Amino acid sequence: MENNNKTIHVEVVYALPERQRIVALEVPEGCTVRAAAMQSGLDKQFPDLDLATADLGVFGKVVSAPDAQALKSGERVEIYRPLIADPKEVRKQRAAKVKARKESQ
Repeated sequence: MENNNKTIHVEVVYALPERQRIVALEVPEGCTVRAAAMQSGLDKQFPDLDLATADLGVFGKVVSAPDAQALKSGERVEIYRPLIADPKEVRKQRAAKVKARKESQ
């Protein structure tokens, strides 16, 4: 059996409003999205970050199965922060304010 020691280059990124980090990694070919995030060490720089449960994406697209999806060389893994507010609820509130303003005129 042949030993496959090929590696690929990927980046893992995480950002807060006040700071961001980009970590370049060489990972084994076949490395999953979650495994690359775990290898980044970003959870040590951001203590509130839980890489085991964080939502992850590749180039702006959420990955539904980060523990199964293998990366390709050159891809960028993005670690997403939890939403503070539900976007649908925010839109409803905004629409209600506009409606109330129109009705009062």
